[in-house]
Amino acid sequence: MNRFERLLTLSFGAVASLAAGAASASEAAGYGGGAAGSGGVSDPAAGWNHLWNEVLIDITVIGVVFGVAALYMLIRYRAKSPTAVGHGPKLKGAAAVAFALVPAAIFMADDFFLSAKGWTLWNIYRRVPPNALEIKVTGHQWYYEFDYGNGVNVVAMPGSDDYLRVPVGRPIVMRMTADDVIHSLSLPHYRVKEDIMPGRMTYIWFLPTEARKDVVTCTMFCGDNHSQMWTNIEAMPPAQFEAWLASQKKQAQGQRAVENKG
Repeated sequence: MNRFERLLTLSFGAVASLAAGAASASEAAGYGGGAAGSGGVSDPAAGWNHLWNEVLIDITVIGVVFGVAALYMLIRYRAKSPTAVGHGPKLKGAAAVAFALVPAAIFMADDFFLSAKGWTLWNIYRRVPPNALEIKVTGHQWYYEFDYGNGVNVVAMPGSDDYLRVPVGRPIVMRMTADDVIHSLSLPHYRVKEDIMPGRMTYIWFLPTEARKDVVTCTMFCGDNHSQMWTNIEAMPPAQFEAWLASQKKQAQGQRAVENKG
């Protein structure tokens, strides 16, 4: 094996080994996990934050390396006089190939490393935990409708007291469709977003890990009042959520009784 073949083998061997190592390490560690909820389910939002921080560190390090290298070459190889003409060294074939392939292999390995982690995290986002609470969502112009089952149906108009409520510590899966145009439900705090389309069912899931109130918004232009298509989401302690759900069921039963008498 000549020098060229050795360089080629080492370069792409590094790419393959780093990519495979990233994928296996991610799977083995259950990458994407954060605080565990009911049934030991990990929070994918924590994995999203971790991966995003890694991407920021990655591009910062690359930017600094290239910036320092460019500054060094700018000073080291600057023209000493207006008539100065530079003469670059002649590279042999193996050196020229190595100069191109080794940096390419390093950057490809870095890209595959992050891609493997991203792919693992994506798979976590698409696998709904078996104990998830299911809420059916219908997008309208310009509000959301949340169906908890058993007659509990919340029509969430912007700014109203009727909005999405979920229990802390339990995975939530939202099965979504629309009855008019394409919408896109976004929960920024939980790092999830998915399009909602007429005639098609899509889904997202997330894990509330603390009691807090956040915003639900539409991120797909859906008509004149698109900017007003928002509501709140409140993650509540389980006992408080169950009490709220029971009161909603009782209210729904009362409404059905009145309708049946009518």
